[in-house]
Amino acid sequence: MLSKEKIERINQLSKKSKLDGLTDKEKAEQSALRKEYLANVRHSFKNEFKSMKVIDPEGNDVTPEKVRDLQARNKKH
Repeated sequence: MLSKEKIERINQLSKKSKLDGLTDKEKAEQSALRKEYLANVRHSFKNEFKSMKVIDPEGNDVTPEKVRDLQARNKKH
């Protein structure tokens, strides 16, 4: 999870970008922070899938095969 300070910095750079523009150094910082943020979101999203189980109204397990494969790979590690 990203620290509160990094999230605040992302927001500061976004606001500054809209108002005044960013220096090259700030653009590079913003890009790096965004990449880190997106990697964190993707990791969290993938972890949600690892514990997901889909049940239809009749009580049958209809979890998609891709999710089952991900869960199986996770059990091996």
